[in-house]
Amino acid sequence: MTFIENLIESIYEKKSIVSMGLDPSLENEVHIPTYLIDEYKNPSKIIFEFNKTLIDNTYDLIPVIKPQIAFYEKYGAISALKDTIKYAHKNDLLVILDSKRNDIGSTSKAYADSTFNEYKADACTLNGYLGIDSIQPYLDTYPEKGLFILVKTSNPSSKDFQDLFSINLQDVAKTVTQAVVKNITLERNYMQMARLVDLWGKNLSTFSNFNNLGIVVGATFPEELNAIRKVVKNAFILMPGYGAQGAKMDNIISCFNKQGLGGIINSSRNVNYAYNNYKQFSPSQYGKAARFEVEKMNRDVNKMVKLH
Repeated sequence: MTFIENLIESIYEKKSIVSMGLDPSLENEVHIPTYLIDEYKNPSKIIFEFNKTLIDNTYDLIPVIKPQIAFYEKYGAISALKDTIKYAHKNDLLVILDSKRNDIGSTSKAYADSTFNEYKADACTLNGYLGIDSIQPYLDTYPEKGLFILVKTSNPSSKDFQDLFSINLQDVAKTVTQAVVKNITLERNYMQMARLVDLWGKNLSTFSNFNNLGIVVGATFPEELNAIRKVVKNAFILMPGYGAQGAKMDNIISCFNKQGLGGIINSSRNVNYAYNNYKQFSPSQYGKAARFEVEKMNRDVNKMVKLH
């Protein structure tokens, strides 16, 4: 089965469109409980134990997890990442590796091999602003896997480039670096990116009208999300920014179809460190606190998105 088939099947089975990000931290203001750090000492062991407990308490409530690779590389804890992915699969969870690793040619192929053969991920995030050269090796070699292309990211400074207006002037020489354009409709770069992703996915097989080529749009940008969805109709949208970054469910309702399909809402810090937000949970109950938070998210989401 393809990634999108497995994802949709799991969404219906678990009645959830929530993704739990797994972004372990050992020293920031909000971090893994101190007692785990003191007990296990080794970063890989600390992180895997932390993730394992989070998965144990939430696997029946969510279809997918999204570990961010940087938090594992930072601590030299790649073994914890691999063990986490393996443990997630044993517990009926899909895994989106948030790595944004692509290049061109053989380098991009090497990244793809690493993502899907070494880490055993089911899907990953990629930066489409390098063009189709950087995406094609993934599509050609791993057509059954999921790819989520950055279109409009959740960080505030995404506007510095993604919000600029541009147009493809094919009849202008490549040596020209500036052009005066009159009476021509311009479009923001993120909309140009959305159109490219839609084009790249035209010949891909679909399941429930969706293909394996998804996109990433920050849940913090509802107007942009609405405009992008009108262009990219066959892509699942991965939406970071829910919870800790301030996005609410009514911000993102436009990306879902009448069957309740079309997007995955990701929350990392709000779930991983939920014990900090509720007085009834001690640090040693971080797993129960995470379950409490996911249950709350599912209730809030399912009030507005009806899966059927």
